[in-house]
Amino acid sequence: MGDLSAISGNLLYAAFFLYLIATFFFGATIRDKKRTKSRTAGNIGISITILGFITQVGYFITRWIASHHAPVSNLFEYTTFFGMMLVFAFIVLYFIYRVDLLGLFALPIALLIIAFASMFPTEISPLVPSLQSHWLYIHVTTASLGQGILSVSFVAGLIYLISQIDQSKTSKHTSWLEFVIYTIAAVVAFIVLSSTFSALNYQSVFQAPIEGQQAEITYQMPAVIGPSGGELITEEAMQPLVEAPQWMRGEDAAVKLNTFILALLGGLVIYGAARLLMRKRVGAFLQPMLRKKVNPELVDEVSYRAVAIGFPVFTLGALIFAMIWAQQAWDRFWGWDPKEVWALITFFFYAAYLHLRLSRGWQGMRSAWLAVGGFGIIMFNLIAVNLVISGLHSYA
Repeated sequence: MGDLSAISGNLLYAAFFLYLIATFFFGATIRDKKRTKSRTAGNIGISITILGFITQVGYFITRWIASHHAPVSNLFEYTTFFGMMLVFAFIVLYFIYRVDLLGLFALPIALLIIAFASMFPTEISPLVPSLQSHWLYIHVTTASLGQGILSVSFVAGLIYLISQIDQSKTSKHTSWLEFVIYTIAAVVAFIVLSSTFSALNYQSVFQAPIEGQQAEITYQMPAVIGPSGGELITEEAMQPLVEAPQWMRGEDAAVKLNTFILALLGGLVIYGAARLLMRKRVGAFLQPMLRKKVNPELVDEVSYRAVAIGFPVFTLGALIFAMIWAQQAWDRFWGWDPKEVWALITFFFYAAYLHLRLSRGWQGMRSAWLAVGGFGIIMFNLIAVNLVISGLHSYA
């Protein structure tokens, strides 16, 4: 079991680096002006991507054998599977539309998702009783596949926005696009900070009142915001600048708020450095490189097609299969658990997307913004609902 677990981890690392290498080849399709060289770079990029996907499938299979259950039972396993499904959806849509720029944006998003997964415990553990059901595999894998396909819609929408927004003047479109780019920078900052301080085994421990009793609260990153009424007991650790609000008394509430603030500050540093180097808005810097390579009608079609395919798959996995499992496990098909509520919100959002697209003619810019907003809902469900809001799905 130990050997298989190590092999599984090595395969995941190999897949990560293969996706990274493929990203550079897709990037070369922008720089090469000659169509033949661009086509060659694209072919190499998709070949390496397929190799990386096969490698990640190998990770999935070996971890399944080592754990004796499908590796989708905790946040590390689910998030890596989500990244794999995004890559799978990209590969399928790539062979349908042959848009090299999809790889340049889709693979970095998949890399961020896999890197985000590494923030969670990677140890193999037995299934808790509530997860010991074949519906775990059916529900989770189908829902993740649907989200992976829907995420490609975001990728295509983002490409459309960067290439088509008028950057000659400041507008609500340029401002919101910069906010989306800053959000991505904040995610990068969170991953870098978490990985760095984890590698350094950093800890700062506070003693604070929790539910009327003194408890120890451990920070894995420097405490900018300390727990309410807390006292730092770790020597040589940084003193917090402020305390969390008094009403934020949960054991991990202050830690989560501190992590969120550090991610925002780190995102500001990364985004600010990019602005200084580029001497213009990031979107304005990227636009000239993309515009000559983008067929806006084709990219818009890819975004719509990803929703048209991903929406029914997500509905089947995240709602219908989930309701069947909930009926078997809890004797009710619906209970307004936070995870259930956000799955329903995601369903209504993409249903509205398709309605506006098909009956109101929302194409181009408006459709692209909807695709970006939908991905925001998916990521909120993945991050905030799993890590911040408690519910029946908190065991993940």
